[in-house]
Amino acid sequence: MHDELEWQTRRGRINKKLRALKPAWDIVKFREGLDTSALDHHAVEEYPTANGPADYALFVKGKLLGIIEAKRVKVGPQNVLEQAKRYSRGAFDGPGKWHGYRAPFLYATNGEVIWHLDIRNEKNISRQISNFHTADALEEFFENDRANGLEWLASNPIDIESIRPYQEEAIYAIEDAIMKGKRAMLVAMATGTGKTFLTVSQIYRLLESKTARRILFLVDRRALAAQAVREFSTFVTPQKNKFDQEYEVYSQRFRREDNVMVA
Repeated sequence: MHDELEWQTRRGRINKKLRALKPAWDIVKFREGLDTSALDHHAVEEYPTANGPADYALFVKGKLLGIIEAKRVKVGPQNVLEQAKRYSRGAFDGPGKWHGYRAPFLYATNGEVIWHLDIRNEKNISRQISNFHTADALEEFFENDRANGLEWLASNPIDIESIRPYQEEAIYAIEDAIMKGKRAMLVAMATGTGKTFLTVSQIYRLLESKTARRILFLVDRRALAAQAVREFSTFVTPQKNKFDQEYEVYSQRFRREDNVMVA
């Protein structure tokens, strides 16, 4: 990969990624007198803060929701998040205050690799993502108060019909890991111990607490697909309803040659 100046990376890589999203970000240069309250899905270049100009400030429905720090393509962007943090602390018109920060969603990128951090929770850690978020996604993230969901999980004991003690223990362990900011977990259980029932129970609690709004459940064999469909359709909630009476459940129709189901 040949070296290039930062402005070339921004124009040829970062701007292209932002404009390729659906809906696209509108990229505008900052100018004196710019009415930010009228901006929606806009990425403002060289946006001024008390700590210097941010490369991009992301506005959604008049709210400053994100900051992007850009570097040329040959610079690794992970440690560059510290600069985005500095601009977030120096933002003049952020939509809230979180431990001294004013803009909640931070990005650092060299046009090829993107690192992201939601700074609202001090326990959050940065992670690499495949692409920038859309304006709609940022608005959804901002409106979804995940902290309340985690508090619900911590304060509401499991109340699920026919659940076994070891399944309860596994669910509590998963939820504890989620509260600690873990994003990847593996639960290993022997055949016949109720893995699918445990998963459906966990999904119900995540939805009920509003920790999650949508969940993708993947399996790799047709038999497991049929089993998952049955488990969702027969699961009894604490309100004595079936799962699909409280939440929408969609399962992919598969052909004879398919071996994957999505629910």
